[in-house]
Amino acid sequence: MTIRTEGLALHAEQFKGRLNDYHDRFAALAGAYDGTSNQSAALEAVIDDYAAFVIDEDSQCAWAKLEAQLSVPPLRTLIESLRSASAQCVAIMEKYRAIRLLEGQIERSAYFRNIESCIEQEFGSFGVGSDATIVLVGSGAFPMTPLFVARQTGAAVIGVDIDPEAIALGRQVIDRLGEGLDIRLEGVSVDKLEAIGSATHIIFSSTVSVKYALLDRLHGLTGSDVVVAMRYGDRLKSLFNYPMEPVDARKWRLAETVLRPGQVFDIALYRKA
Repeated sequence: MTIRTEGLALHAEQFKGRLNDYHDRFAALAGAYDGTSNQSAALEAVIDDYAAFVIDEDSQCAWAKLEAQLSVPPLRTLIESLRSASAQCVAIMEKYRAIRLLEGQIERSAYFRNIESCIEQEFGSFGVGSDATIVLVGSGAFPMTPLFVARQTGAAVIGVDIDPEAIALGRQVIDRLGEGLDIRLEGVSVDKLEAIGSATHIIFSSTVSVKYALLDRLHGLTGSDVVVAMRYGDRLKSLFNYPMEPVDARKWRLAETVLRPGQVFDIALYRKA
């Protein structure tokens, strides 16, 4: 029993060491962002490696064995800081992708391919037709979801983001790639969006830290039939995504979950209670 405990402690230290390494690399690359694409290849490599780590079966098994130890305050603080750092770097990588597109270059990293494969079944059994109005919260500098959904369904799509640089770049990307599509981007918080009352479907990015607080506020601002797709990540995926949280049962009910073992986030679908 002693040997097993010591082995588990060693494994925990190795796991923590890897998390610290990712955190330091993300922090350095976030600090290097200067509005150009000079560091895009380096950041893309780290994020692709991190995404592979998060969905790797061996990593998931290690997490499951160590989950009790992961709740210890110092390690929990590291996990929360790593999640924040990786979310910041995802936003920066979208800016790199937008800048490279506008410079006449385009790349398809493993991370972006994973995200784009997730988009196709975003609403599970709740279909999206051409008469829908879809709002994406956290549209980012390279608005993949608005472009994909508008192209596939013909629906109207509104992306919102509180980062002015992301909105400015995102609008240029839409101008370049979204000709003829009904897409607009707004630099406001979703609860301040004038058109929110007409939304039929709302998608929350998994890297929006306050997404459940926003969901709570949206109850009184949205229609009775609205469907909300909340991208999230629990357990090991919580290193890369903000996890699922409880909701006020008087306002929202969990209608469906879409679990994706080989993809970086899962999806919780909510309807009004």
